[in-house]
Amino acid sequence: MTTNQTLVPSSAGPSGASAASSERKRLGVAGFLQAYGALTALVILFIYNAITSPNFLTVQSLVNVQLRQAAPVAIVALGMALVIATGGIDLSVGSVMAIAGQIGALSVASGMPAGLAILLALAASLVVGLFNGTLVSRFGVQPIIATLIMFIAGRGIAQLLTMGQLVTIRNEAFGFLGLGRIGPLPFQVVVFLLIWLAVALVVRYTAYGRYLIATGANEPAARLAGVPVHTAKLSAYAVAAGLAGLVGLIEVSRLSGSDANNTGMGMELDAIAAVAVAGTPLAGGRLTPTRVVIGAVMLRLLQNTMIAKGLPREAAQIAQGLIIIAAIIIQRRSGGKR
Repeated sequence: MTTNQTLVPSSAGPSGASAASSERKRLGVAGFLQAYGALTALVILFIYNAITSPNFLTVQSLVNVQLRQAAPVAIVALGMALVIATGGIDLSVGSVMAIAGQIGALSVASGMPAGLAILLALAASLVVGLFNGTLVSRFGVQPIIATLIMFIAGRGIAQLLTMGQLVTIRNEAFGFLGLGRIGPLPFQVVVFLLIWLAVALVVRYTAYGRYLIATGANEPAARLAGVPVHTAKLSAYAVAAGLAGLVGLIEVSRLSGSDANNTGMGMELDAIAAVAVAGTPLAGGRLTPTRVVIGAVMLRLLQNTMIAKGLPREAAQIAQGLIIIAAIIIQRRSGGKR
């Protein structure tokens, strides 16, 4: 009996303890990178630009360039994060931006008051989000398929609204969305900060925030616990589309015109990338809005840095893709526990 027992490897022995220690260390490093990798990269980029770019630390650069350019991506990424928290994905946000931008521009150009035009465009965005959410939550369509439908059809709808023609607008009230300022801050930056605060408070302190997380973490268990899974999913897609529509209006307002072919092009990938590098598991069940914002700001700063150093935009896109791959690998190594 004693002989047989000695033949069985024991994890309590020196080699077992060493393996366990190595595993904890591996998970610790991966967990740290998942939680703070984007923040670390942002700090490094910030220091690098502060040293190599003389004008980087000016208000003009930090607020009017870096933060203003990051704000639209961050707003859409926060909406995307709500969807991903439920275990879904939304590929249609770029097309929703185009639809909202076209409706807003056409409405203003036809003489409609700016406020009413904005409400109409946002209402259309919410309808698209409810359509996506209904397919996913009520009919059980895979999120990537459900939103792929609107990714394709939505762009076509936006183009049909004006038959592919550019719509130029001259309206001071509408233009305030993209060009206005509140004190030293661009209006879109103020909007971004308010949305960030609202999402953070909802996720942290409301039952709805807990419903989102529970739905993504374990949907069958959430149903048994009485969580309104259908409502959580439906509302997440609606909010994501509404925020995308808002950003579409901001972009059209900033450019004083709407181009259905280009408005929101690639935004879905930017938003998903921001969520991924923030350490949010793409399988759902976790959400930290501040990390999502850090991810969006870091990716935009990385792109701006590479372009400022003379590299083509395509190189920045390749770098962004490599960062996403690294983020996914880190998530797998850490077990997605952070």
